[in-house]
Amino acid sequence: MSRLIVDTGPIVALLNGRDEHHGWARDALDAAKPPLATCEAVISEACFLLRRVPGGPDACLELLARGVLESTFRLAPEIQVVRRLMSRYADVPMSLADGCLVRMSEIDPKASILTIDGAFRIYRKHGRKVIPTLSP
Repeated sequence: MSRLIVDTGPIVALLNGRDEHHGWARDALDAAKPPLATCEAVISEACFLLRRVPGGPDACLELLARGVLESTFRLAPEIQVVRRLMSRYADVPMSLADGCLVRMSEIDPKASILTIDGAFRIYRKHGRKVIPTLSP
């Protein structure tokens, strides 16, 4: 299996047993080989969305602490590319987290994105290439 890049949705679904995609996220992440790549913008989004789930933000950070997730993407050196992506997809719109994940998929050509977000069917890496995704 190619390297997995994890979006916000699967993290939230995994840690929120009431999420409609909880079972799918649990199965997908159980089948994946850690560490799974993500970015700090995704972690920030996930912690925010989990704020009403008891222990949710801490459980998200624990995934990083245990090495299940790893955040190796650095925005500063990639800021111009991410800004161009966000501008190109402003009508979707593209969040900072999505822009970072698309850029990560450009840097690692064998990577797939684990996501619930249908916008990844619209986004393209390098302007024209479909981004491989794993979705429910």
